[in-house]
Amino acid sequence: MSHELRTPLNAILGFAQLLANEALPATALQKRTFVQNIVTSGRHLLTLINEILDLAKIESGSLSMSMEAVTLPALIEEVRVMMEDQAQQRQIELLFPTCEALTVRADHTRLKQVLLNLLSNAIKYNRPAGTVALEISQPDALRVRIAIRDTGNGLDDAQMAELFQPFNRLGQEAGREEGTGIGLVVTKRLVELMGGRMGVHSCLGVGSMFWIELDTMIAPPDRATRHTEGLPQPPGGAVDHAGGKALLLYVEDNPASLRLVEDIVSFLPHLRMISATDARQGIALALAQRPDVILMDINLPGMNGNQAQRILRDDTRTAHIPVIALTANAMKGDIRHGLATGFFRYLTKPVEIAQLNIAIDEALQLKRATLPFKPEE
Repeated sequence: MSHELRTPLNAILGFAQLLANEALPATALQKRTFVQNIVTSGRHLLTLINEILDLAKIESGSLSMSMEAVTLPALIEEVRVMMEDQAQQRQIELLFPTCEALTVRADHTRLKQVLLNLLSNAIKYNRPAGTVALEISQPDALRVRIAIRDTGNGLDDAQMAELFQPFNRLGQEAGREEGTGIGLVVTKRLVELMGGRMGVHSCLGVGSMFWIELDTMIAPPDRATRHTEGLPQPPGGAVDHAGGKALLLYVEDNPASLRLVEDIVSFLPHLRMISATDARQGIALALAQRPDVILMDINLPGMNGNQAQRILRDDTRTAHIPVIALTANAMKGDIRHGLATGFFRYLTKPVEIAQLNIAIDEALQLKRATLPFKPEE
């Protein structure tokens, strides 16, 4: 386990030292390569940490599930889009079906995690220019089967017998593919926690098929769409912002996190940023400056971000301003609680810059529509 964690850390710290060494005659292209290697290794390390945390929560019985009716076509399309880049980089053809409007009983986030892990493995352990096919069928009226086929090397009997043992990489420890050997263990246990089952068929030299089965469920009716026409202007006087730019207020006590968002905003010509390092200062700035969107950490000194968000929501002068949480509190219960108490979006650290930009843009669109935001019941 130590080896798996130290390997990406070695790349992160090593390439960071190369970037920091001004005496080295590195070209701009080389520096971009260093940065890309840091990003890739950082994301891989985050995946390893998440897998370890998931396994620990599963084994301790503390992993919570939010079971609901999950409509497969939307989820399958979401997963397909997320896997396209990885498949293209390895010249793997993805074959996805035109999915019927089937619905299963599952935890949406965990089912997506299961499918992403199985698809990622099918791509990583495939042959060059191979294929990965996702298939959906109904063994009976009460179950839906999702199968993922690859054209990789397949597994022998000995590997099949050890497939779901934690930290067993089936002889791949010295291979080029990084991992912990617990991804499939977590995947299988997640499926079982959702009331399903998982299996595998494999033929050495031909490929493998991993499948999961879940209970079917009747989909709930769609929620009515919200209409914004004719709604009143936000209460309180608006503040004109410099240069016509939208104003973002970031409440964050960590200097490195603050600097990161400052640099992100510096590349967004339609946006400028002000900041506060504690909740009380943030509330005062919100009342004085009336920002278009607020980015809020949760673990702040003194008053926390949840308390600050409630104060802003209950004040007629700031109730219309969307507040986005950006926090290291990444447990599922934290996310559900944050959204239920009024945060417009709940983003977790380490932040994905694309997701942050999307959340900010959606908040600005909401603000322009002058729709006072209220959490869904």
